[in-house]
Amino acid sequence: MVAALELYLDTDATRRIRVLWDALESEGVQSMRSLLEQRHRPHVSLAVAARFDPEQVADALAGMVVAAPLRLEFQHAGQFVGRVLWLGPSPTADLLAHHAQVHQRLARAGITLVEHYQPGRWVPHCTLSMRVPNALLAAAVRRCLEVLPITATVVGAAITDHARGISHPLP
Repeated sequence: MVAALELYLDTDATRRIRVLWDALESEGVQSMRSLLEQRHRPHVSLAVAARFDPEQVADALAGMVVAAPLRLEFQHAGQFVGRVLWLGPSPTADLLAHHAQVHQRLARAGITLVEHYQPGRWVPHCTLSMRVPNALLAAAVRRCLEVLPITATVVGAAITDHARGISHPLP
């Protein structure tokens, strides 16, 4: 199971990514739309752990605006090992500083996080599909390139664990 601190995007960017999810599904690529009873929404995860205590995370971040109105410019598509397909925002100084501040607060609270989400290792991204079949990769990437660029503004944040039915909004 995986828990995440997710940043949510404005209505237009969310709609555009959902349309991309539908386009991927039409190519035969399972998108985030169809996983876990459609509980996912387009987002960028700032922190990930095997499990979060939502109250502990909220306490660690008290007084901080986690859903800071950051401007994100999705400029590229990428793939992680395991055929995970994603859209990537340009890693601006503001986004990286916000990410680092969140991690500093969580670390001070003793919250253990997944290593590849740590500052200096994190690749900001919005996951589109958890496993693109090799034979469909070219079509999936083509679909991504058809919608880029996407400009978004962060409008919300939450601690989530979709497998456990947790969605705890943050300011």
